[in-house]
Amino acid sequence: MPPPHIRVRDHGPLVIEGDIPIFDAEGNQFCAPGPKSTVALCRCGRSVQRPFCDGRHREVGFCSAERAGECN
Repeated sequence: MPPPHIRVRDHGPLVIEGDIPIFDAEGNQFCAPGPKSTVALCRCGRSVQRPFCDGRHREVGFCSAERAGECN
């Protein structure tokens, strides 16, 4: 099994794969919807389930396709 990691999806959410807890600014843990081993975080800001993605990025035409540079 690969280590926990975050994948940036083109024109979509940040996908966390692996068991990584998510906390708010006050230190309270979010209860993630769906399977605990894969969670999608909203990047477009339009989800009604923030910080989790609900797919609204498709409706609002969110565009973002960053590519990783070389690591030093």
